Amino acid sequence: MPKAWNHQGIIEKFEAHKNAELAEQMAAYLKNQFPFLGIQSPLRKQLLKEQFTEYSLPKPEALFEEAWKLYNLSEREYQYAAIALLEKMKKVLTFDDLSTLQEMIETKSWWDSVDSIAPTLVGFLVKSDRPRGQQTMLEWSRSGNMWTNRSAILHQLKFKQETDTDLLGKIITDHSSSKEFFIQKAIGWALREYAKTNPEFVHMFVASTELKPLSKREALKHFN
Repeated sequence: MPKAWNHQGIIEKFEAHKNAELAEQMAAYLKNQFPFLGIQSPLRKQLLKEQFTEYSLPKPEALFEEAWKLYNLSEREYQYAAIALLEKMKKVLTFDDLSTLQEMIETKSWWDSVDSIAPTLVGFLVKSDRPRGQQTMLEWSRSGNMWTNRSAILHQLKFKQETDTDLLGKIITDHSSSKEFFIQKAIGWALREYAKTNPEFVHMFVASTELKPLSKREALKHFN
């Protein structure tokens, strides 16, 4: 029978496998924004699988408390672990949890954490209530936080045929003149991904919308 949830189990597993040489390389890859333990993705996923087998999951009402215990630790692998825990239990999340996810997006922000939270967790909750979700994503799009803006752009990344093209177009138009690299890349990525489902829409949107060269190039990458 699994033991009661204890986030220390993850800490012990990660600490036992840290690698200073890999930690330096991984930190450099993210422009030295965060320290790392040096645990690459396959091993990290295996250790988390062991954690989820050895321990029962937290009670739903304690989920974010437990996630924050990991997210607030220094090394980047702990932010990944917190997001993995939320993904494991995403079915217990409610629409009102979007505000907490926004707080997480705006904490220890960089593309790697944002791009894990936005399409998987934010997108899941937006789908649960499309009218309120649309309004919230428009609010996020007009936020003063660039990473929240990026999340709004990317939240439909996995929606395929369920993509709200009006919403996608409005949010991209909000930022089409942005000089921010991470926004330009997000626009291109969102359009490139949707082009796999609806190339006609993307081709017409890019032709009729003034986008930055990087966004346009990324959006049309699969058309060449």
